[in-house]
Amino acid sequence: MKTIAIFEPALCCETGVCGASVDSALLRITTVFNNLQKNGVNAARFNLNSQPQAFINNAEINKLINSEGVEALPATVVDGEIVKTKTYPSNGDIVRWLDIPISYLSDDKEQSGCNCSRGCC
Repeated sequence: MKTIAIFEPALCCETGVCGASVDSALLRITTVFNNLQKNGVNAARFNLNSQPQAFINNAEINKLINSEGVEALPATVVDGEIVKTKTYPSNGDIVRWLDIPISYLSDDKEQSGCNCSRGCC
């Protein structure tokens, strides 16, 4: 299975979903990554503020920041290759890049096609 990572600019906390006004893109990506992990996908997010070593250790991300600055963040990496910069990936991007079902991104069992009354059978 493929791996996905997002290298994010400095956020106030691990998820960036805090404070008085929550960014809807961060809320979506937090939910999506939590669900990817629940479905066994190797998905990680790295915050420049709290995990700077991850940015230093990743040669491609290090090169991106040195050439374009932190304005290039967030940067999405799939299997070691940068596939998107400056914005978060769409759900469609993630499904396509990882070759996974859309149901992996959501907790909503009805939306995923599972019609069991107590979750997926």
